[in-house]
Amino acid sequence: MRNFFFTGAGLLLLYGLPLSRLATFALQSSLYSHIVLIPFISLYLIWQRRATLPPISAPDRPLALLAFAVAAASLAGALLASLGGIALAREDSLALTTLSFLGALTGLCAWQLGREKLRAISFPLAFLVFMIPLPKILEAGVEFLLQQGSAAAAQALFTLAGTTVFADGLVFQLPGITLQIAPECSGIHSSLALFICSILAGYFFLRSPVRRAALALAVIPLALLRNGLRVFVLGELCVRKGPEMIDSPLHHQGGPYFFVLSLIPFFLLLLLLMRTERPTSAASGSSKTNPAKTADISSG
Repeated sequence: MRNFFFTGAGLLLLYGLPLSRLATFALQSSLYSHIVLIPFISLYLIWQRRATLPPISAPDRPLALLAFAVAAASLAGALLASLGGIALAREDSLALTTLSFLGALTGLCAWQLGREKLRAISFPLAFLVFMIPLPKILEAGVEFLLQQGSAAAAQALFTLAGTTVFADGLVFQLPGITLQIAPECSGIHSSLALFICSILAGYFFLRSPVRRAALALAVIPLALLRNGLRVFVLGELCVRKGPEMIDSPLHHQGGPYFFVLSLIPFFLLLLLLMRTERPTSAASGSSKTNPAKTADISSG
């Protein structure tokens, strides 16, 4: 284990500059401010299971070699782009170097900790993927989908409310004002935060992979409905109280309130999934034996 800590410290020194750039970027970004918390969450998850971790076993060399190959390829891509004069977006460059670091870390764990211990810490290790910023093309794609879905949800709400509206893509023409869902209004930040919360909640409270996946996937319609509701409420205020409501705090600082509102159906769904899970084998075994004991006593 001592060798692992010394090698891990060397790995951190080797990637010290890219990791410091990642931390600086995250602290300056509203979308990726969560990145600085991800390593601490993973460390806490490992520390929580420290008493049940298996001992070091035989290394998983195939996985280690694959992870080292991913690390080398990602780092080579970033270096070649820099040397070749290719101007990568900051997010793209950091995504490559961070992926390289995580690949090297995974390879180190597979080689020095072994297959059994690696399996035991697989979730905390995989959770580190949220340290990687979304490449710009992927970020733009997610924003586009959130914009389109939010527009559809908002249009449905306006129709249900009986509000006169003419929708043209992302543009809503309402009596007295025209609203447009811009990329910065897509709700990508709160959607990403809710998705990360769903992954953690599934890990802590659910056992079934299907239910964990269902909880994570439920974030998509929740995100669209939340953002559509925000557009709808803002539009209704502009129609009924005046166009000046477009500059109200609800528009510029109202995101956190709607995020908290979206947590209500999220937690209700989590409770429903928890209630519908089958009991563990131990619990089910005890439930089967107890009735037999009761029958014996009553018959005697």
